[in-house]
Amino acid sequence: MAIDTNVLASTARLPLERLAAFVRRECAAPSPLTGIGGTVRDVSRSVIAVRGMSHSAKLGDGVLMRCGDKLHRGEVIRVAESHVLVKPFDDRVVPVLGAPVFPDGTLRIAPSPEWKGRVIDALCSPLDGKGPLVPGGEQMPADRPPPAAMQRARVAKALRTGVNVIDIFAPMCFGQRLGIFAGSGVGKSTLLAMMTKAADFDTVVLALTGERGREVRDMLEDTMAGKLEKTVTVVATSDESPMMRRLAPNTATAIAEYFRDRGENVLLIVDSVTRFAHAAREVAIAAEEPPVSRGYPPGVFSQLPRLLERAGPGREGGGTITGIYSVLVDGDDHNDPVSDAIRGTLDGHIVLERGIAAQGRFPAVDIPASVSRLAQHGWTSEQKKLVTQLRGLIARFEETRDLRAIGAYQPGNDAFLDQAVTLVPKIYEAMQQTPDTPVSTDPYNDLAAALRGKESV
Repeated sequence: MAIDTNVLASTARLPLERLAAFVRRECAAPSPLTGIGGTVRDVSRSVIAVRGMSHSAKLGDGVLMRCGDKLHRGEVIRVAESHVLVKPFDDRVVPVLGAPVFPDGTLRIAPSPEWKGRVIDALCSPLDGKGPLVPGGEQMPADRPPPAAMQRARVAKALRTGVNVIDIFAPMCFGQRLGIFAGSGVGKSTLLAMMTKAADFDTVVLALTGERGREVRDMLEDTMAGKLEKTVTVVATSDESPMMRRLAPNTATAIAEYFRDRGENVLLIVDSVTRFAHAAREVAIAAEEPPVSRGYPPGVFSQLPRLLERAGPGREGGGTITGIYSVLVDGDDHNDPVSDAIRGTLDGHIVLERGIAAQGRFPAVDIPASVSRLAQHGWTSEQKKLVTQLRGLIARFEETRDLRAIGAYQPGNDAFLDQAVTLVPKIYEAMQQTPDTPVSTDPYNDLAAALRGKESV
């Protein structure tokens, strides 16, 4: 009996075609899937173990995991000989054992000027209901290295924040990185809101990391009212996964770098970098890093300067990123490991004290403890001399507070202390501001006028 070779060939192709169709269907995804994939071996609430990718995956690589009929993004956080550990960006994702996992490369974003006025998440998906984002012409990684130290421009041009106590006692410059250190409920977010009134920036990038969900619209519709058309907001609220909270400041910084490279002066606000550290701690512990300092693994202390160093001046002739980072001080301990590491990296720090806030003085800035390392660019020689004298008066006033409270102070015995007791309360009153206070055009003249007026009464 003769065998029809055409029928035989057609029959042999059927399984291959079905297999190819299955692979195409399984690999359908919003981004190209290349390389050798793997399968889920172990599932826990904190991490997912995947086998079959150990010899091709690298730390930080993105993956797509099949969960039901959808693909969910994750990141490789540990590579072992028999498996890799993957942390999903959505911690509600629970794939079944044996579910396929596909490599997806490192996360890249493509900012464009059309992103101004938009609210997005850490993965650059829109949250404001205004339609999809228009991608730019160039993709860049969310975690970029900063410009080389010898290729960066120097910081020299002063700026006005609109907050008198900062503009006088800790003036800032374009390209400076400043931290606002405070415990919870002392006024960090309010002070940040006041500092956004600075009108000399071309673009504002706002990263709300680990904040309360109800505060997002308050911040945008009240604090940033009138500035939204030049603001890009990246949101990762406290209920989102640690991967999203860790990624949000990096995404915001990458967007700021894009506008800086276009020659713009960018204001980058991260509220708060402490919650970025908390998220990085959760990811590092899931990757089996041992905690070494108050529960923080060593990887956290390498990620902090890598994030903070990305802000600052760009290359010569380019734009700048002025970074303002709020730092939540755990337990009001300003020397906790995260606060200490951040303070040592930044170009200055503003300290808010709960005791000052309890007195009803806002902003609750501890003037002697607040420092700007670039203040010399914001002062004239006369202003520097004046501020030095005022700081001395305030320091003397504060260090003798207990003595005066018990009646041990007698006027006439110490002329410098007498002057401090007379002037410092007037300085404190003149420095008080609220978000509704009009921005001062010359804080030094306003302070001098307030002191003269008080003295003449």
